[in-house]
Amino acid sequence: MKITFLTFTALLTVLAASAQIPDSLKRLGAGRTASDSGQTASGLKQALEIGTKNTVSLTGAKDGFFRDEAIKILLPEKLRPVEKALRFAGQGQIVDDFVLSMNRAAEKAAPAAGSIFNDAIQRISFADARSILTGGDTAATMYFKGKTSDQLRTAFTPPVKSAMEQAGVTQRYKAMTSGLQTLPFGRSVNFDLDDYVVNKTLDGLFTVLGQEEKKIRTNPAAQVTPLLRQVFGHR
Repeated sequence: MKITFLTFTALLTVLAASAQIPDSLKRLGAGRTASDSGQTASGLKQALEIGTKNTVSLTGAKDGFFRDEAIKILLPEKLRPVEKALRFAGQGQIVDDFVLSMNRAAEKAAPAAGSIFNDAIQRISFADARSILTGGDTAATMYFKGKTSDQLRTAFTPPVKSAMEQAGVTQRYKAMTSGLQTLPFGRSVNFDLDDYVVNKTLDGLFTVLGQEEKKIRTNPAAQVTPLLRQVFGHR
């Protein structure tokens, strides 16, 4: 059989492209065994178990929110005029105490995410695993956000409220807003404090989870098991 120059060139191109496909993706292709596919899915689940565990550990520690500028809970835009007025009046410590108390509440509530993340990992199908593995560096985080946000919000509300009471968030909020009434042009501010802290706690969790996922996908030092190195080591 004659092979023309163009056919030979095309063949070389296909072979070269195939050589550049990550091993983890090849294992997901047609013709691979169920064992290969299962190993890839297991590697992804292991990565998620490690990533979510690290996320809960980091955010649930003291200063896990407060000292991390990427997730620190700040005053909402609606209360910025309050902050400005209080700092101008020399009462900035009231604002600082309030911000700290919100972050302490988030840190105490964060561990509640652990069991919900674990349940979501166990429910991942092979189709989900394939989509996550071939997605971007935070594809798993986006999957988790879509699958667990409502459940996490419901689960977080009681511990956040409890932690806010322990941290004195409500009292500090009242102190901050009542202090505004004594200032010229002061006015009341209607604001759902519980909802704000719950949502910011969720935002912080998913931000850190995205960082952890990206490290496992791209940083060999974060691929701490043989299975992780096999699945992600040739990307």
